[in-house]
Amino acid sequence: MGYKIAIMGTGAVGAYAGAHMARAGEDVTFIDPWPANVETMKSQGLKVSHIREVAEWSTPVRALHLTELQQAAKQKPFDIAFVCMKSYDTEWAAIMIAQYLAPNGFIVSLQNCMNEATIAGVVGWGKVVGCIASSITVDLCEPGHVRRAAGKSGDKHTVFRTGEVHGRVTDRVQEIKRLVALTDSALVTSNLWGERWSKLVTNAMANGMSASTGLISKDILRNDSLRRFGARLGSEAIRVGQALGYELEEIHHIDPELIARAGEGDPGAVREYDAHRLDEVSKAGGGEHRPSMGQDMVKGRRTEIDFLNGFIVRQGDAIGLPTPANAALTDIVKRVEKGELQADPKHLIDLRLN
Repeated sequence: MGYKIAIMGTGAVGAYAGAHMARAGEDVTFIDPWPANVETMKSQGLKVSHIREVAEWSTPVRALHLTELQQAAKQKPFDIAFVCMKSYDTEWAAIMIAQYLAPNGFIVSLQNCMNEATIAGVVGWGKVVGCIASSITVDLCEPGHVRRAAGKSGDKHTVFRTGEVHGRVTDRVQEIKRLVALTDSALVTSNLWGERWSKLVTNAMANGMSASTGLISKDILRNDSLRRFGARLGSEAIRVGQALGYELEEIHHIDPELIARAGEGDPGAVREYDAHRLDEVSKAGGGEHRPSMGQDMVKGRRTEIDFLNGFIVRQGDAIGLPTPANAALTDIVKRVEKGELQADPKHLIDLRLN
């Protein structure tokens, strides 16, 4: 018998992964706070497009407004709930969906940032699974339409990494792997926390920079000052993660120690880091996307800066490791978000922290 699945938050990642599950015949219900998105899903389904290799397609889906979720009290409870909300909406979203979970049901954090502890505060650690979407480059470009700024990664790069907080391989993480593998390549990891921190570093090196400069990824990477400021951000975050005891995975397909040394100014590491990042944007479609926080800034939405670079700053402060680049970026993004500054590369270049 199949599982009943909820996608709590049909933004870019939730829509993309959930649409593939629905298309494959899984029992999926999409719940979202954006009225236009829900109405489009109800009338037209979900549309999925890619920048290359994959033909556009649509699939009918079952979608609910938040105000309609109470209907679930009269129906079979959810076995699996994927929380795909922004980090600042995690707690209330977990509280809302928890009351409709089956006794053995659980919540999967398919989000940026490190939200497992927040969810555990609602349902307990035994009902929490983590899932990372790595280099997925998707955006909800209009209601009911999710677009990926790439083709499928397949065996070139493993997109989804799912794991238990205790690191053991269980039947339920194998099931989550099966579900997300309907979308793209996936694996089960025994190193959830190392994967989480590595993804946090990846986002910390890109998201806030796009939000504060207004630039897409390739334009950031082609600017020497901005590219090396990104290495500085990554270096601080890596050193904090290492001090906290995380076993870090590759970041941007680079050994994290190389990024750390490049951000600290090691000449050989800088040359190798520069060559690798510039090679990324020399490929067809490389860096053509706007990272998610840059998308949020363009759309006038609240950013997750406090849960990315701000989180790194707080973790560093707690163990006595200064993170001045991450602190400066956090402040600048907040000021741009409030309208006190206009997005501009000079905000970061003038810091001279590269």
